Amino acid sequence: MQLEDSENQSTRVANDCLIICGDHEIQVSEGGEVDLHSHYANCIKNPGHSQFIPIANLNLTHLPEDYHDNDLLKLIKSTADLTVRISVAKVSPRRPQFWPGKRLKYPFYERRDSCLPRTGSGQMAVNKYIDGRGYNGLGSELSVVSGHQLSRNYKKCPCEKCRHSDNPSKVWWEILISTATHVVFDDIEAGHTTCRLFYDDQNSPVVILDKVSIYIVNIKRDVCLLKHVTCDATLGTKLYKMMEQYYFLWERVRDTYRDKSKLTFIVSHPHGCSKQVSVGQLEESFRVREHNIKFDQTQMTYTTNTCPGSSGAKVHCLGSGTGHVHSGSLPSKLNYSSVGLYRTYERELNVLNPS
Repeated sequence: MQLEDSENQSTRVANDCLIICGDHEIQVSEGGEVDLHSHYANCIKNPGHSQFIPIANLNLTHLPEDYHDNDLLKLIKSTADLTVRISVAKVSPRRPQFWPGKRLKYPFYERRDSCLPRTGSGQMAVNKYIDGRGYNGLGSELSVVSGHQLSRNYKKCPCEKCRHSDNPSKVWWEILISTATHVVFDDIEAGHTTCRLFYDDQNSPVVILDKVSIYIVNIKRDVCLLKHVTCDATLGTKLYKMMEQYYFLWERVRDTYRDKSKLTFIVSHPHGCSKQVSVGQLEESFRVREHNIKFDQTQMTYTTNTCPGSSGAKVHCLGSGTGHVHSGSLPSKLNYSSVGLYRTYERELNVLNPS
């Protein structure tokens, strides 16, 4: 299998934050967990799921010939380590009737203020805190995107256990889970949300994060960031090591393919079942606006396969970055992302090294 590469990926300018709207890809399962496998077996969009690879089976032969790269393979597996299934049991009464600026109905508006079990996907990022000083997976005290300090103005772990302890921990981890706003809309829905970690196959142990809160939400861009705080050293250390590995591999792969590759991969939980990998290519990136020197805000379309349950999964485009989450599908059979951050290497280079 070959993928088309381009040194200048196509980017069009638009004025509205939400350019593309189609069908969301949340898996609704009114029968709860027990019905998810029947949804998978009876899938209409991708019968048989031949273009989805269980993470345990992934090897170089599943990648295009030009991408038989061990670092890339390791990166996809590292991404899978950080991918979570998101389960939401409540529909917020605040959900709007339409997408902002559109006449397209917003998901689950007609079911607002009801209990409706559904699943999506997300990806964790992990920061470690010691006496209020924060460190990302690169060991830096600065945010990768904004450059702002990660430090907190408090010195002790703010988790519920520590808030009621006479000896709160001075070390804790913040787990930030990126997903789509139409998956988890607000704090009401976050209060009825759980994240299942390490769900690689049917025999995986059940590891659940609950007590998540809204950290960032933007309905126009369809992006949501959930936060969970823990001082569980076993879990925190494990996740932080995974984050270090992810950053290490992403930097190596990025340096190899940046600005010249359209290969796009997604790790998600189709139909709320165990995680799967799909590989395709970027079709187009629609520029919304400049975010900063390093990034533009864009919305992408791609051929990478998705299913109900894939909403909120991170979209990794080797040539540009990982700042988008999956938002939905179009009648054209293309899939599309949220509005996310698209790395602008050429502009960054010109600003930092003017001629």
